[in-house]
Amino acid sequence: MPRLFTALEIPRDAAMSLSFLRGGLPSARWIDAENYHLTLRFIGDIEARLADEIVAALDRVSRAPFPVTLRGLGAFGGKKPHSVYADVEPSRPLDLLQGEIDRILQRLGVPADPRRFTPHVTLARLRNGKSEEVAHYLALRGGFRAPTFQTSRFVLFSSKDSVGGGPYVMEEAFPLDALPSQRDTGTLAMAAR
Repeated sequence: MPRLFTALEIPRDAAMSLSFLRGGLPSARWIDAENYHLTLRFIGDIEARLADEIVAALDRVSRAPFPVTLRGLGAFGGKKPHSVYADVEPSRPLDLLQGEIDRILQRLGVPADPRRFTPHVTLARLRNGKSEEVAHYLALRGGFRAPTFQTSRFVLFSSKDSVGGGPYVMEEAFPLDALPSQRDTGTLAMAAR
C-alpha cells in the first residue's frame, strides 16, 4: 500500500539557498536538499487501484505555470515546536492548484485533510525542540529569501511510513503547461514496496 502526496518540486538553486539554513538547532533532524518539496495535498496510504484512479484524474488538471517565492522562516508547534520551515509567499495560482487537487481527491473518496493548507517547505523536524532555541534560530535568519522560481509541473510522490523527511520517490509528474490530451499517461508503478 503506497503512502502518497502531491507536491511542487524545489529547483536546485532554491534548494541550495535552503540548505545554507542548516545548523544551529541542536534538536533538529535536517531534511536533505534533494527531498525539499512544497506539499500540495497529503493523500496517505491507499490501495494500488485507487492510486491509478488518482493518477488518471490528476492527469486532467490543466493549469498554467506560475512563480513561487520562498520568503521568511517559521516553526510549527507553538510552545512545543516540532518543525522548522521556509514560508511561501501567498499565490492565487498556487491556491487554485491545491484546491483543484483537493476536490479531485475528495471526489475519489480520499478523506479531506483536516489541516488548513499552509504552503511551506519543511527544513527540519525537531525532537524535543525548545521554543527559546527555535525563536533564536528564526530571529537570526528572519530575512531569508530565495530567488523566485517558475513551476512547470506538480508531482505525485510516495514515501515510506516514517517520521517524514524522505527519501521520496516521484511516481508521476503532471505538466502545468500542456493540455491533458498532450500528456503521456501511465499507470502508477507501485508494486508492493
